[in-house]
Amino acid sequence: MVFLKATIRPAAAADLMALHRVIERAYRGDSARLGWTHEADLLADMRTDLATLLGILADPAQVLLALFEDTTPLGCVNVADKGGGIAYLGLLCVEPTRQGEHLGRTLMGAAEHHARTAFLCRRIEMSVIEQRRDLIAFYERRGWRPTGERRPFPVTLDPPYFMTVLAKPLVRLLRRGA
Repeated sequence: MVFLKATIRPAAAADLMALHRVIERAYRGDSARLGWTHEADLLADMRTDLATLLGILADPAQVLLALFEDTTPLGCVNVADKGGGIAYLGLLCVEPTRQGEHLGRTLMGAAEHHARTAFLCRRIEMSVIEQRRDLIAFYERRGWRPTGERRPFPVTLDPPYFMTVLAKPLVRLLRRGA
């Protein structure tokens, strides 16, 4: 698909209502099933809330990068500086009806770039619900590797869920002639 005007930029408070709707459509409910990266078959609660998104904006060690087509939000990704040269990628989502257009890859690239250049990180991590083997395989095809670490899911469920931790080195790009 050709974009009329596509931009990725840090989200502002005025963007959060619309971005929150995209996040919820991408992760939960019947609308999420229009895409393939959802958690709708595993979880029914809200994925996040506005207070959490506002907290991301207020934290200088985090950024919420948003992808817009003209003024319409199509997705976002959260990048957090965890210290020690490590960044964390989370909340990666794309409007379900637009998945398959490489928008997620574009957001991942922007997240990696931000982690490398703004936070000066050498490595980036993420966690994926271990039942989402197809999603883990997608990330592996893009250079992410399982670390062997398994973290508890942030919400207590019965039976419990666990997160597979994936990581990717952030290679500094050398300028031509440098």
